[in-house]
Amino acid sequence: MHLRHLVLHDFRSWVTADLAFEPGPVVFVGPNGQGKTNLVEAVGYLAALGSHRVATDAPLVRQGATTAVVRARFARDDREMLVECEISPAKANRVRVNRAALPRPRDLLGLVRTVLFAPEDLALVRGDPAERRRFLDELLVTRSPRYAGVRQDYDRVLKQRNALLKTARHARGDALSTLDVWDGHVARVGAELLAGRLALVGELAPYVSAAYAAIAGTGSDASVAAAIAYESSVLNRDTGSDPAVLEPTQGDPGSNHSTQGHADPNLSLQSFPDSIAELTDAIQSALDRVRNDELDRGITLVGPHRDELRLRLGGTTAKGYASHGESWSFALALKLGAYDLLRADGVEPILVLDDVFAELDSRRRAHLSAIAAAAEQTLITAAVSEDVPASLRGMRFQVADGEVHPIG
Repeated sequence: MHLRHLVLHDFRSWVTADLAFEPGPVVFVGPNGQGKTNLVEAVGYLAALGSHRVATDAPLVRQGATTAVVRARFARDDREMLVECEISPAKANRVRVNRAALPRPRDLLGLVRTVLFAPEDLALVRGDPAERRRFLDELLVTRSPRYAGVRQDYDRVLKQRNALLKTARHARGDALSTLDVWDGHVARVGAELLAGRLALVGELAPYVSAAYAAIAGTGSDASVAAAIAYESSVLNRDTGSDPAVLEPTQGDPGSNHSTQGHADPNLSLQSFPDSIAELTDAIQSALDRVRNDELDRGITLVGPHRDELRLRLGGTTAKGYASHGESWSFALALKLGAYDLLRADGVEPILVLDDVFAELDSRRRAHLSAIAAAAEQTLITAAVSEDVPASLRGMRFQVADGEVHPIG
């Protein structure tokens, strides 16, 4: 897949922009604050219906305007797709594909595929678990768009249950019977989300390990090998035991094979649920176990919203222990692992590198530039041309003073 044409109206700092592209590297060069990132952010918005920089849509609309428009034409194999999105913070967004309106904006998800790497992604290693859960869920939705609805449903029932827990602390009569109903909703929807995440981690893990070994130059050295594992807040025997952990095998990428391990040696591999029905029961049981604690605290203590993607280097937790260079390598490995997994699905995503080459040392820069050069299309932003490796020859644009012009 590659981007052929991009038009913006009142998006971020851009009153208007109209650009045509070719496959291969596309580089936007210009001083900070001139709108380079805004251009690639618009492309990413069509893939995720959200920004990697802000949590809401309001900042995406230029000050003084009420609506922003992003219009892009993509080529995939021998077909073209025109995508148009009107972003309106005060009302529902509108999305059209090939001039036909979509019933819901989220129906766009999965049609445009991008993988973006930016300096903010260091938070995947050093930040809170919510950063890593979001990474998993966004990749899950890209591969299987139906999970957008699952995530939305889970957030809704979780919010309702938390609100009920706060009132049930003071009036435990009828509120408890209502809480039982919401427990069932949380368990049912949570099981779907958990099943998707477990399967995703099993497929993603070997790609991440291979990417880290290549980036860091560690080869087959197990003492510094990178690994990911899914830590569940519900798949344990009791509230005092360690969380259960899905330990994928570090086999060849694409093998689609994983085993399930755990932190508690008294749990057998067979004790891990392998169906949505069993996961539903596991979440329900976990909710039953922590009911009194939840009533005291007024919040849901177990479920997919409390889970963690564990990152490890040579058996040691990466967060808090990895060096700055190791953290950069792991963050990059997560994104390149996602990129390789999406490619294995049969559709090569657009690779977006937002102001990252200046942050990388020579080894990481060389590895990333080799991947970018081989990609069907890579969108790159940089403050100065010298930050972009010479191997990435392709289309170049100068961005300054609210305008963008081809270079050369």
